[in-house]
Amino acid sequence: MTATGAGNAPDVVDVVALGESMVTFLPTRPGRLADVPSFDRGIGGAESNVACVLAAAGHTTRWVSRVGADGFGDHLVEAVGAYGVDVSAVRRDPARPTGVYFRTAGDRAGDGHEVAYYRAGSAASAMSARNVDLAAVRAARVLHLSGITAALSADCLSLLRELTAPLAGRPLISFDVNHRPGLWRDAGGAGVLLELARRADLVFVGEDEAEEAWGATGGPEAIRELLPEPRSLVVKQGAAGATVFERGPEREGRADAHAAPDADAAPGTDAAPGTDADPAGDGGAAGPGRVSEPAPRVDVVASVGAGDAFAAGFLSATLRGLPTRDRLRHGHLMAAAALTVPGDLATPATRQHADRLAALDDATWGTLRLGPGWTHAVDRAPEEVRTP
Repeated sequence: MTATGAGNAPDVVDVVALGESMVTFLPTRPGRLADVPSFDRGIGGAESNVACVLAAAGHTTRWVSRVGADGFGDHLVEAVGAYGVDVSAVRRDPARPTGVYFRTAGDRAGDGHEVAYYRAGSAASAMSARNVDLAAVRAARVLHLSGITAALSADCLSLLRELTAPLAGRPLISFDVNHRPGLWRDAGGAGVLLELARRADLVFVGEDEAEEAWGATGGPEAIRELLPEPRSLVVKQGAAGATVFERGPEREGRADAHAAPDADAAPGTDAAPGTDADPAGDGGAAGPGRVSEPAPRVDVVASVGAGDAFAAGFLSATLRGLPTRDRLRHGHLMAAAALTVPGDLATPATRQHADRLAALDDATWGTLRLGPGWTHAVDRAPEEVRTP
């Protein structure tokens, strides 16, 4: 896919994801970073992860960022592009390096887990409205952002504020809060994240991070009270599942420049979220409200990348105009793919396979258990995907 079409106007894609990606070094065996003798190289970044998973799921995507004019930058651009993501709007910075990080093997939740970031002063931290191709960023049905970018620098924060400004014609803004306290240089980070989330159309936030950042106790409803503005608010609740709140009325002053097929399109076709036919972006669900959906049981290999995969699954189903329940289930399935591999990225199940699992009745969905390799089990019945 090319980045420009007639008249040098950027091609409109399903999703643009803007943010820093880093080269990741994954240990070849368990143990402390001090003891691991060698590492395998990979890629990792919240926004590029979402773009890669969506591209692998058949959507058109673009990743926008800055990387160093170095070998690690070459690797990132080539690796993300290999997923089918448009990387032509990624800029090279001759004066700043590409970020890298190292982590220990296994689950991030473990007591012995270590992560060592080398991203201070990175090329991506210098992103601003002056050196990013804003036309390429805005040429999307959905623009996906995260709170990580806001924490990288004052210029990055200004860029996110510009992109989330309530202007007519902007794409639907998807925002993953991604509260990372260690990235913020002062105590104002939580307030900034709340400000940005209130300017978005679709927000993803974990129940635990909302409590840590904003003191939101009392479950998903308390978080919705803090964030009444987004048309869709997805509260991730870990192994318990997720809850989405949706409201119907179109936000004043917002228009959908790239509104396309309506949400009543035939199953399997892509429908634009937030069109006049589907103002809440609920894909034919029974109107605005609250929907919760449990997550399947998963034999976890590593938790890194699961939140990004969940967002990708939810966005994929949103772009296809699927009902709210199915959006949540596709999010859970994409997350399960990431949870059952050691790296940040996993090849998702085929659309047909995921659709078949998302269509299970509630009782069967409630007994579903997914283990390593489940995404390749395309010839087995849904109930046979369960591991012992």
